[in-house]
Amino acid sequence: MSQHSADPAPTPTSAAAVATVAKRRDWWRDAVIYQVYPRSFADSNGDGMGDLEGVRSRLPYLRDLGVDAVWLSPFYASPQADAGYDVADYRAVDPMFGNLLDADALIRDAHGLGLRIIVDLVPNHSSDQHEWFKRALADGPGSPLRDRYHFRPGKGADGELPPNDWESIFGGPAWTRVTEPDGTPGEWYLHLFAPEQPDFNWEHPAVGDEFRSILRFWLDMGVDGFRIDVAHGLVKAEGLPDLGDHDQLKLLGNDVMPFFDQDGVHAIYRQWRTILDEYAGERIFVAEAWTPTVERTANYVRPDELHQAFNFQYLSTEWDADELRKVVDRTLDAMRPVGAPATWVLSNHDVTRHATRFANPPGLGTQIRTAGDRELGLRRARAATLLMLALPGSAYVYQGEELGLPDVVDLPDEVRQDPAYFRGAGQDGFRDGCRVPIPWTREGSSYGFGSGGSWLPQPATWAELSVEAQTGVAGSTLELYRAALAARREHPDLGAGDTVEWLRAPEGVLAFRRGEFVCVANTTGESVTLPAHGRVLLTSGEITEADGETKVPSDTTVWWTTA
Repeated sequence: MSQHSADPAPTPTSAAAVATVAKRRDWWRDAVIYQVYPRSFADSNGDGMGDLEGVRSRLPYLRDLGVDAVWLSPFYASPQADAGYDVADYRAVDPMFGNLLDADALIRDAHGLGLRIIVDLVPNHSSDQHEWFKRALADGPGSPLRDRYHFRPGKGADGELPPNDWESIFGGPAWTRVTEPDGTPGEWYLHLFAPEQPDFNWEHPAVGDEFRSILRFWLDMGVDGFRIDVAHGLVKAEGLPDLGDHDQLKLLGNDVMPFFDQDGVHAIYRQWRTILDEYAGERIFVAEAWTPTVERTANYVRPDELHQAFNFQYLSTEWDADELRKVVDRTLDAMRPVGAPATWVLSNHDVTRHATRFANPPGLGTQIRTAGDRELGLRRARAATLLMLALPGSAYVYQGEELGLPDVVDLPDEVRQDPAYFRGAGQDGFRDGCRVPIPWTREGSSYGFGSGGSWLPQPATWAELSVEAQTGVAGSTLELYRAALAARREHPDLGAGDTVEWLRAPEGVLAFRRGEFVCVANTTGESVTLPAHGRVLLTSGEITEADGETKVPSDTTVWWTTA
């Protein structure tokens, strides 16, 4: 019997190692990108809220983990109606996170460690506290500034009905009526998300001019790219037609909507790409684009548009060999003609952590309110991670998944801050469960997150899931990630590419070859015995090897090399 688990990954401390990482060409084609949710990563000043200085202090941890780049969720000046995705000033850092000098220091330190920095960009909507919107309200009907948003007169005898039947993603109508400066009920404005997030009108040239300027501001600061929030939502169908369905949220991701995935968005991104290509260092764009099919997602990553797009079809696939194989094949087939890398992701700040999703029965979606079988969920999460990291293309890791963190499903109602939680018939509104600050140490008011507690309460069980508790412990989830990322970087057949060679395997088992590398994932509830494929590189759980055969337990992934 043998268990193959990880020693801590080597630390690339030499100047040569840093230079090698920083200058690697086409780095984004096989990059492992780590998502930092700043308010929940590390708190430097003890106010209970994470900040940029906290992120900066933990950059060596991310370097040692073995990732290539860090994606920062929004840290811009914001009233925080939607955790920073309601931006009041795109060129300023919110005081809760620090200031521009802190951002500059973080970018410089990251580059010194061989890490790249990707920042969130929110072009679909602003905050209602953005200067443009405040002036549009104050100036009243006919203000040119109202043309930069979607202001419309209402329907009905007195304009008392919304201009169309669109619904907010967060629940309720996608329109809010304003009170005009003279105190009378007036026009309505469009907000596909919270009322505090009015949608920009991208038909107005000033909007495009402003965002091209914002791009240059942050590129000049040294960022290595942008993750584009709601990349599919900027352009609305001409005339803002009624949708005619009163259960619209069920259509999301299944149909092209009049407010999502309109073909006009691609002209915007072709303009943006010309700006990015002016800058040295292979800067990149990453699209958050919820589309009906992976084939439509591929439209966003054509050679003259964006570099990557999140693969939400993969994220939402159950732990099932047949379904996983189908989405892998469809993804690779869709990306190959446009020359873009596939991306793979299991968790992010908007969905239940996969250690909890996989702990529950299939068919519950990506927002789940029950803890499920914790042991089963962790076993499957570890196996799913090795499968993901073995696929050709780029992978995304959400903070804390390398610790095996589950979602916190029992947060008290009074501490929740997800805006969808307070609106009816929208998203489930339980995203706070994946946003709880991560644990660094076994002890302290917030397990090392900061000296003054944390903005969301952490479970007591997280002490033993902390970085301190798992570091150097053979078989821990943290060391599994470190070993997997080290092997991925070192093995010539892992990382970039656009094909896999599927191997024959029992039902419920995925097996594929990439050159001299072989990956086998057993998604069933029973052990399977298979021929050995060479020398074992890594396993997500305990395996047994004897007489040229390998017994792979349920919900376990194995990496081999035939070299």
